[in-house]
Amino acid sequence: MSDNSARLFETRLADVDPAIELRGVTKRFTTPDGSAYTAIKEMDLRVEPGEFTAIVGPTGCGKSTSLTLISGLERPTAGTVEVHGQVVKNITPGVGFMFQTDAILPWKTVLDNVAMGPRFRGTARRPAEAKAKDWIRRVGLAGFEDRFPHQLSGGMRKRVALAQSLINEPAILLMDEPFSALDVQTRAIMSNELLHLWDETRPAVVFVTHDLEEAIALADKVVVMTAGPGGTVKATFQIDLPRPRVVQEIRFQQRFVDLYQQIWEALREEVDIAYSQTTVAAEKVA
Repeated sequence: MSDNSARLFETRLADVDPAIELRGVTKRFTTPDGSAYTAIKEMDLRVEPGEFTAIVGPTGCGKSTSLTLISGLERPTAGTVEVHGQVVKNITPGVGFMFQTDAILPWKTVLDNVAMGPRFRGTARRPAEAKAKDWIRRVGLAGFEDRFPHQLSGGMRKRVALAQSLINEPAILLMDEPFSALDVQTRAIMSNELLHLWDETRPAVVFVTHDLEEAIALADKVVVMTAGPGGTVKATFQIDLPRPRVVQEIRFQQRFVDLYQQIWEALREEVDIAYSQTTVAAEKVA
């Protein structure tokens, strides 16, 4: 590529709005006793279109709060949250959200659960069900369309939830520890499935997790947050591991080990601070 072509490419890239941008964002909540609790404080975060970003940090640092602000479920106390260059004022369109607990309706079949999104958006039943069957196949559940949630394993329920989120082809996918309740083997399988499906449509992903290995194996970028209250971004690490990745195998590469050590150095201090805070609070109660 010539110098002129490279400069033109960089200029075009700079002109593209980030998929997500938080600038100086603070979020406070009122506690039951009437006092104010600061969940995040002066947080800056930028996620590019198609980028897979993982957020790690100790419990209570505000990881999940950042997702609710991006989705529009909450409004910031101060600062600005933008999605594709537009300030978030209401529920953000074009965003999929996977919670720790899946949102599968127990009285509906797998097919009906996955078809709900298109149906709510006005798609007629037959084309909605045809699209749902395609996504059920993509997540490896072909043949289970007529099953109810109680007839599925935990991993199968997560596959349904993933199909529910991706069938709407979101430009942004928010994931709040979606695989935390799964056993280690199923979690690895679901992580590989997620990477495969993400690669097909390349939404911008913000993936919250307590598992540093999971974050590095999945992401293009890992963001470390400080201990709460008033958590904010402490450090950001680019993950230069090659894609496509196999989660079970990438962890044995020396570069993965090096990245883990670097990021853990930034994370360990915050984990220690959070643990100390919890211990002091427990002693006061006692």
